[in-house]
Amino acid sequence: MENISKSEQLQHLYWRAGFGATHERLLKENRTVKTVVKEMLTQSSFQPLVVVDINQFKSNKTLKKLVTNGKPDREAIKMRIKGNAGLIRDLNVLWIEKMASGKDVLREKMALFWHGHFACRVLNPAAVQRYLNTIRTHALSNFADLLMAVSKEPAMLQFLNNQQNRKDAPNENFAREVMELLTLGRASGSYTEADIKDAARAFTGWGYNLRGEFTFRNNQHDDGLKTILGQTGHFEGEDVIRLLLEKKQTARFVAGKIYQFLVSEQTENPEAETRIKGLAERFYKSGYDIARLLDDILTADWFYETSVRGNRIKSPVELLVGMQHSLGFVFQQKQSLIFIQRTLGQVLLYPPNVAGWPAGRNWIDSSSLLFRMKLPDLILRSHAVTLQPKQDGDVNTELLARRGGDLMQVEINWDAFEKSFSGVGSAQLADALAAYLIQQPLGKTQHALILQTAGSSAPDERIKNLTAALMALPEYQLC
Repeated sequence: MENISKSEQLQHLYWRAGFGATHERLLKENRTVKTVVKEMLTQSSFQPLVVVDINQFKSNKTLKKLVTNGKPDREAIKMRIKGNAGLIRDLNVLWIEKMASGKDVLREKMALFWHGHFACRVLNPAAVQRYLNTIRTHALSNFADLLMAVSKEPAMLQFLNNQQNRKDAPNENFAREVMELLTLGRASGSYTEADIKDAARAFTGWGYNLRGEFTFRNNQHDDGLKTILGQTGHFEGEDVIRLLLEKKQTARFVAGKIYQFLVSEQTENPEAETRIKGLAERFYKSGYDIARLLDDILTADWFYETSVRGNRIKSPVELLVGMQHSLGFVFQQKQSLIFIQRTLGQVLLYPPNVAGWPAGRNWIDSSSLLFRMKLPDLILRSHAVTLQPKQDGDVNTELLARRGGDLMQVEINWDAFEKSFSGVGSAQLADALAAYLIQQPLGKTQHALILQTAGSSAPDERIKNLTAALMALPEYQLC
């Protein structure tokens, strides 16, 4: 391992395996990296996130039945859509607050990953809540169990049209995405169109009932012979998932995506390819043990090398949650959380499509970068918001984000934050804050700019101004 301090190692770990750590936590942390990783993997504070009675699935299943005098009741439909969007907003905010709490951070970080991997977008809040708690439940357990559980979620079956998949009219959407995006990978060359067609036949009959429970409708299932991935039989949906898990390419694809999420977007080089190959082999041999794979990554010497630290662009959610957790602030108006997500292009529970959100440099364009760098001032100094959220043409996300920009007010305990730096002299405060907030050493230009900010600050505003200035640097966008 390179000659870096334990504090730097832990700071890197907390950012990649969570959403950063408070300065006080880093000061008091005296355990080894391996001990901290073990705790992250074994924390058992899981609680489901609940904003709606799961029994309301039936009442939210369809809008077509909202009629008056035999005609669609447009006002009732509009109110139902608005009510559903409000409940999904509440679930979004509850999850953000859970992430920012600093509890069970690795589970929530991996649930964020699985939300992008198993991208799903429906308007039934009861179904969304079930789906979210399923990926959170299995986030650190076993990929085989997670894949099966999510595949049977009403939200996923609805999103990928498998409710309409019947023996006389098979729908290939679900089977195609299970292979292309969830297991083997689109570019793997591990399956054919014929495999997709017969897999779709195997999934016929998979659906959900009016209570929002998975059900197998035998009278709609095609029980004929099917040939999938070189094997022939009277396969059902569970058999397809078993066949996909038997392929080592599934372990390679999933391990590679997790490597990109936790380590680096750069995977097309010999060093990364060797690492991923070894991780995938152990992942496959372990029976798809997610915790084992994460332990292999987070305790590897190479995970803490300079080339790995500070090289990932924070997703909008990582940026937002990291700021909240690092400074311990709370938004007075929850709509602000939705406004920020929408302006930066990542609204939880509303992925853009079945492939999820693009990552890396895709997070940054001219408007989002400007807002990212203005965000610290908007939050910490309560400056006015002049930018507008990105227009995605979705009435539901527009409902979620409405007026959020007018409400960018937070409650923050600066005394508590300043107390964690009480042992730092005035002349060293800028460097100490930089070491905490920025994952790589500052360049000379940035360092001079921060010192200039420090020199022009009144004593009682010094830490606030320095913190805002550091968070406004491009380097703060990296973790």
